[in-house]
Amino acid sequence: MTSAKDTVRQFLLQVRSGRRPDWADRFMAGHVLAHQVVSETPMVVERTPQQYAEHVQEMLDAYGTFELTVDELIAEGDRVYARWTQIGRHVGPIDHHAPTGAEVTAVTSAVYRIEDGLIVEYWIQIDRQGIAAQLEKAALER
Repeated sequence: MTSAKDTVRQFLLQVRSGRRPDWADRFMAGHVLAHQVVSETPMVVERTPQQYAEHVQEMLDAYGTFELTVDELIAEGDRVYARWTQIGRHVGPIDHHAPTGAEVTAVTSAVYRIEDGLIVEYWIQIDRQGIAAQLEKAALER
């Protein structure tokens, strides 16, 4: 049986990385609770593996083929903390920002809860302000 830590590592390297978004169902339960913060407001979204694959495709549309590096993984029981860095190019519209071609770096962390070898819930933090600042700077430099 695969460990919780290995499940998360492979999920990040295969699915979240954009290499194989269609493999989401290999790592995720049929319905996953995603705890997020949007505009400083906590929210919970329920996602299926197919919806997550579509979300990754949206990232590919916005950032092109990007590099994802797993910076840290810490596991305890059924929870795995992951921190990673994504580096891509601004090739598609993001919020109100037209594509600039500039390199964009996103630092993200999440805690994943694993049940029966699959992700069933996660809490994610994305440096959205840092991404916005990079996009604004790139737009000014055009």
